[in-house]
Amino acid sequence: MKMKNFVSKSRWLLYWMFFALIAVSVGSCGDDSVEVSLDKLNKVNAKPYNPDQLMVISQFTPESGGVGQRLVIYGKNFGNDPDSIRVYIGGKRATVIGVNGESLYCIVPEKAYDGDIKIYMGEEENLLASADKNFDYQRKLVVSTLVGYKNERDDQGWIDGKFTVAAGFREPSWMKFDPLNPNHLYVSYDFGPGIYLVNFEDSTVTQHLTAAAGNWNRLRSIDFSTDGAYMIVSQDQGSVSGVSTSIMSRTNGFKDPQILTQSKQCNGASTHPVNGEMYFNSYEKGQFYRFDVMNSKPVIGPTGLGPKDYQELFLIQDNQWEFNVQIHPSGNYAYIVVVNQHYILRTDYNWEEEKFSQPYLVCGEPRASGWEDGVGSKVRLANPYQGVFVKNPDYEGRGDEYDFYFTEINNHDIRILTPNGKVTTFAGRGSSSINANPYGYVDGDLRIEARFNRPSGLAYNETEKTFYVVDQENRRIRKIALEK
Repeated sequence: MKMKNFVSKSRWLLYWMFFALIAVSVGSCGDDSVEVSLDKLNKVNAKPYNPDQLMVISQFTPESGGVGQRLVIYGKNFGNDPDSIRVYIGGKRATVIGVNGESLYCIVPEKAYDGDIKIYMGEEENLLASADKNFDYQRKLVVSTLVGYKNERDDQGWIDGKFTVAAGFREPSWMKFDPLNPNHLYVSYDFGPGIYLVNFEDSTVTQHLTAAAGNWNRLRSIDFSTDGAYMIVSQDQGSVSGVSTSIMSRTNGFKDPQILTQSKQCNGASTHPVNGEMYFNSYEKGQFYRFDVMNSKPVIGPTGLGPKDYQELFLIQDNQWEFNVQIHPSGNYAYIVVVNQHYILRTDYNWEEEKFSQPYLVCGEPRASGWEDGVGSKVRLANPYQGVFVKNPDYEGRGDEYDFYFTEINNHDIRILTPNGKVTTFAGRGSSSINANPYGYVDGDLRIEARFNRPSGLAYNETEKTFYVVDQENRRIRKIALEK
């Protein structure tokens, strides 16, 4: 009895040593080292598959997970040749990494929804073993491509049409869903040809307005009035008397741009979700302006409202600070995203005075670019751009239930900022084992595989729990959603 227990314990110890050695090899070595280590494991204490004996699956671990999960299957008569054994999970072929007689190591494939585990040898119709229970496959958020392409010469231009043929999506951009029609996503482009409409009703991308229609050159942001009756866009230009913001009415299909405010070098404009006033900036001296849109008369006029019909609240640092303001759904505060100096401020809303107060640092450090997750000034950012507030179910019942997801152009990723100032990387940069560069074009697992190249515009469909990203150097709109 003691000998039996000793043998049983020794076998389990061997299994776990096998799993641990492979896990360490995969996590810490280059591809060549992994192959060498696995080759040794495949030949140690393992006999070839014996066709005169049954192959048996006794158990597997872990019992649940998603695409990319490392899975160890235990049993008998697996053999020692990973090239000849085939594992299918949920009808999808898994990548077999190593096999050692009574244990097998593989990677869970994508879309293995049913979770049934089957092992074949040689020809795929030669089924040799099936697990008594299914692997609990859990869908994961993954990055995919919605629309766009880039040819070898990168001369595909701007093409309207179905998602299968549309092209463009270059230059820094800003994205915003129509609050009264979640199937309409509007996109503006800095130095681009105008405003585009991504229509999910018919899966098309079309030019909604040309830049010439509003006398625009550098469209920087899109927002809507609190009732959804008006679209407001910001424009970056060098003259005080030029267009800084324009307004368009839903009545006229958002195709009747009129001057709303005139100022210099506006990088963004946002409306307060409760009280409705608009906040915008100037790059010139870092000015932060308040403008009471709905209570100013006329809201839309033939020449706009003029250059002096707004209030300067404060300055951001010194001059030439490129920033935009993105307001929390409650209206209690806003983040001031300082694009060219790599940090984010917070400004709290004074409900009695109906305006935002002097801001303070939330994360990053002025003039210090880099990539470092953490809290507060320990964080390093590189050209943060557009963000969206996303409700976090784990925060239910707290004062603030939203995280802030934002793109970073020069870090090629999407980060998450929590209400307490913690920053983590959500998607992008892939695994360094794939490529030492943090940028590229790869769909798949958010952190293991996915790569972006200078992402800018970001939008979120709360009903579908789906993100959309303008991946400007890849000339595409990417999608982040649960795999289907």
